[in-house]
Amino acid sequence: MTVGTTAEAEAVGLEEWTKYCEDTSATKRRTSRTVWAGKVPIGSEHRIARQTMTTTNTNDVDATVAQVIKCADAGADLVRITVQGKREAKSCKLIREKLNELGYDVPLVADIHFQPKVAMDVAEVFEKIRINPGNFVDGRKTFEEYVYDSKEEFDADLIPIEASFKPLVLKCKELGRAMRIGTNHGSLSARVLSYYGDTPRGMVESAVEFANICRKYDFHNFVFSMKASNPLVMVQAYRLLAAEQYRRGWDYPLHLGVTEAGEGEDGRMKSAIGIGALLMDGLGDTIRVSLTEDPEFELSPCAELAEIGKRATADTAGHAAVPAFEETTRDFQSFERRTGALPEQQETDPVDVRGYLHRDGSVMMPISVEDLQNPQALYQVLGFKTAVGMPFKDIATTDSVYLEQVPATDDKKARTSLRRMQEAGVGVLAPLAALEANPIANAVAVVSLEDVAKSGGQVNLPEGAIRLAVEIEGTEDLSVLSNISPKPMVGLLNVPAGVSRVHASRRVFQHLADAKNDLAVIHLASFPDASEMTQDKFILSVGAQVGGCLVDGLGDGVMVQAPGLDVGMLRSVCFGLLQGCRMRNTKTEYVSCPSCGRTLFDLQEVTAQIAEKTGHLPGVAIAIMGCIVNGVGEMADADFGYVGGAPGKVDLYVGKEMVQKGIPNEEACDALIDLIKANGRWVDKEPAEEEVVAA
Repeated sequence: MTVGTTAEAEAVGLEEWTKYCEDTSATKRRTSRTVWAGKVPIGSEHRIARQTMTTTNTNDVDATVAQVIKCADAGADLVRITVQGKREAKSCKLIREKLNELGYDVPLVADIHFQPKVAMDVAEVFEKIRINPGNFVDGRKTFEEYVYDSKEEFDADLIPIEASFKPLVLKCKELGRAMRIGTNHGSLSARVLSYYGDTPRGMVESAVEFANICRKYDFHNFVFSMKASNPLVMVQAYRLLAAEQYRRGWDYPLHLGVTEAGEGEDGRMKSAIGIGALLMDGLGDTIRVSLTEDPEFELSPCAELAEIGKRATADTAGHAAVPAFEETTRDFQSFERRTGALPEQQETDPVDVRGYLHRDGSVMMPISVEDLQNPQALYQVLGFKTAVGMPFKDIATTDSVYLEQVPATDDKKARTSLRRMQEAGVGVLAPLAALEANPIANAVAVVSLEDVAKSGGQVNLPEGAIRLAVEIEGTEDLSVLSNISPKPMVGLLNVPAGVSRVHASRRVFQHLADAKNDLAVIHLASFPDASEMTQDKFILSVGAQVGGCLVDGLGDGVMVQAPGLDVGMLRSVCFGLLQGCRMRNTKTEYVSCPSCGRTLFDLQEVTAQIAEKTGHLPGVAIAIMGCIVNGVGEMADADFGYVGGAPGKVDLYVGKEMVQKGIPNEEACDALIDLIKANGRWVDKEPAEEEVVAA
């Protein structure tokens, strides 16, 4: 994710980028002008607008009208509709008329690809036009090689782009329409790809070129978007765009979204990571959560993320609680994960401690003494495999467990459960005071940084404990962190309620960088009211709060405390968070589009079928795309692609190369499996273990 030449750096102002948000130590909403999409204002003086997109055939006017109404009733401020040709443009006129007759004046957004003339037609009836700079003029769907000898030669190719785009700009200006200049990471033009590569900076330059044309003709009623299916790429692209706007003195609003996020828990988690991280920076004026589900179901998570952003901006007390600090090491222009030190095995260690933390990101789970009374059920929810009742680690097994209270020394059943997990390579953490009262062999003693400071940095491990963990709040004096003896194995970053997690975390990691301290840090996130939250709200909160740090490479894992919630569900959320942040891959990755009027098969049904048959392939990424309108790049870095090629037909890809074309829908899923096998990426499913019945 770097710019390769000085010319590239100069083109997007890299050498002059100094800020991307109002304040990196507090959430302050970036000031943006008001853009009107019909009756809906978009900008920093207004609430964050919610959007979604229909999945019906645009030419089925009644079905599309019905779906728009469902979305409006569910809280959509704007609804986007795909418009792929002249016929669909005519249908749009009927859709707008019928909605008006029914009393629905929700602004409609035309989704345009390849068709400048169609955009002109639909601008007559819809309130907003979304154009993709990657294919508005350059309709190529392959990555052709261009060679430019100079920036002047590169810029010369803007002349035909302006000629095609100018009429739409003038039309929107005349009619008072809004526009979204929406760049997608997967569909950059061949021209931009050749000069900037497949990079966030290329995304920014692609959008800025079109914005400059708008500005040339004094049209300013537009917003930007920088979407990608990879939350890390998406976050970096939006930040770079915001930085470029600061450099140029621009104030155009930002529409946020993670494209092709998928469905269910994973889709919500990816969206929360990307959108949430930007909202914590005060960026974003309108959002869409793109899910492979019916569009009205996007509105609830959309509204919740908007509320998370609103609360973060209003939380002045939470920001004030974080002592002042200056960031000098976190680079918004590129991504580099800070990697904490892993436990080193000592000759005197009676057990293997190397598995207590994982190099790609650790998951720790809080458990109770009561949980230890039913070991087989506990092993199952912690992700163990078992053989003759004995646990052993699997790919998504909890790395360490945390006990707030420890079992009594005569509680043989609980202590046997702990010992067996330790023998399987799982760490056991507990408060130092609890271990002093009831020692546990080979445990990790947890002590607060405040208590460490009181003792001058010297900690006496209780009987049986072999490692130390330090609990950090993020607001205290951090100077003692590098002078603790014995050296802690891990820090548990437990930011208290009423303090901004993202900003307190940034302070801690800045201190560690300044001190050249390689302490591994686990985000300990507490949600005491989790049992009162919907599952959606809980997932989105975890993704935004913790993902907003991990997406910057700040953190070595996660532990979530949520009283009343199922331990197995918590483990699933934690591993989903790490995978969404591109840290630890423990299940098949799906890049699936949310469907639209272009989709050539039942996307939800097909996605479910493929997931059911391939969900046991960690390390494999599969793109499931209803069509290939944006080019093969929309499949991101998927290993395999399942793409609608024609009505009733599917094309299969390996990477970005089509290898099979025109497979009948009913045969395509099996053909995909055969393709995975042919490429050596298939393993058979393990037989399901017998369901555990609680004793």
